[in-house]
Amino acid sequence: MLVSHGRCDRTCCSPLQIQLVKRLHSLTMKFNLFKAKPDAMVAAKPTGATTMPDLAMTATPRHHLHRGRLIGLQQYGDQQERHSKFLNEIDKIPLPPWALIAIAVVAALLILTCCFCIIKKCCCKKKKNKKGKKGKDGFNMKNMQGGEKHQDDDDDEGETGLTEEEKEEEEKEEEKLGKLQYSIEYDFENTKLTVGILQAADLISMDSGGTSDPYVKVLLLPDKKKKYDTKVHKKTLNPVFNETFVFKVPYEELGGKTLVMSVYDYDRFSKHDIIGEVKIPMNTIDLGQPIEEWKDLESVEKEEVPKALPPEKLGDICISLRYVPTAGKLTVCILEAKNLKKMDACGLSDPYVKIQLLQGGKRLKKKKTTVKKNTLNPYYNESFSFEIPLEQMQKILVAVTVFDYDKIGKNDAIGKIFVGSKATGLGLKHWSDMLANPRRPIAQWHPLQQEEDIDGQLASLAAKK
Repeated sequence: MLVSHGRCDRTCCSPLQIQLVKRLHSLTMKFNLFKAKPDAMVAAKPTGATTMPDLAMTATPRHHLHRGRLIGLQQYGDQQERHSKFLNEIDKIPLPPWALIAIAVVAALLILTCCFCIIKKCCCKKKKNKKGKKGKDGFNMKNMQGGEKHQDDDDDEGETGLTEEEKEEEEKEEEKLGKLQYSIEYDFENTKLTVGILQAADLISMDSGGTSDPYVKVLLLPDKKKKYDTKVHKKTLNPVFNETFVFKVPYEELGGKTLVMSVYDYDRFSKHDIIGEVKIPMNTIDLGQPIEEWKDLESVEKEEVPKALPPEKLGDICISLRYVPTAGKLTVCILEAKNLKKMDACGLSDPYVKIQLLQGGKRLKKKKTTVKKNTLNPYYNESFSFEIPLEQMQKILVAVTVFDYDKIGKNDAIGKIFVGSKATGLGLKHWSDMLANPRRPIAQWHPLQQEEDIDGQLASLAAKK
């Protein structure tokens, strides 16, 4: 852009630049007028004093001032243009102004919250470091031996707020299993040791209902063969036993024996769980006078037991039941068996089936099928009838046992089941279906179970009676 005496070359300038030049020209004119007034007040110099160098000195500053103001105006115009573009962009956002203000406030709050959290974490770290320094100042030889462990203990104490002594007391309280009252008396004339199991109190609950079915087992170690059991007390944590047991032991042998009284929770279908026990070495007590006292139960250290193997498959048996109420006749038909356990060295078995009619734990009648040689899938289809009045049907149990026949030795049981109104699972379902459909044969497959397990269930049912 060329400027000369307030004029510009319009061919090389844009409209905006022309406006700026005009504005600048007007400002320059005003400035010249303003400068002219003080010059009139100053005394006039002689005409011969005005020389060309003075004119050069006054013209040069005006040229620089004019150029600087032009640059400043251009920058101001750029700022105004950016501002207008920004406002236009905001106007394009489809949100009201109050929404934009709310978003800005929320963002500011989030930033403040993050800053507060960071500051808090830094302060907490500083406090922990100070505590650690205090602990290091008072170290001893024990701390030197187990430094890392000591630091872990300090951290735990900081979290729970408990000292080591309080932790030990708390663990002891948690280990309380209950207590047992017993009596011990020795008859020197007859060399008899009488142990009385009086009662227990505050036992821990072992069942889901918040109770237990406790009983006490008494034995005199190291002899494990002779042991006694109290009666089972159902659904109680404070059972009263009042039972006595007698061991005939010479006084000379008592010193090397230990009396053990173990409290168990009875379970009908699985292994009984031990609650706790009391052990009394006989050489630590005075047998000169009767003893009666309470003692806390101690936990029993369980030996590591290898992982239990999956239950052995013994096979399945299919039987049919039919009852005719008018004739009072029960018919049991042994149809077939499959996948029986191999009992012989050749990998086969010689199976036959024994049927027993039980009432109140007593065997009323028994029947046998024929022996099927060298097979694991025998087919019998043999029926056996029993006369049972309708009023007795609720008391009857039918036990079915599969045996492997052996000419020389004892016949080994492969598996066993039982059905009846007191049975469970398939045994009860099969019996109920038979009674609900009189005069109709109802067939059902049953998985064979270990003979010992079934005998245990039958014994518990007889004990209830």
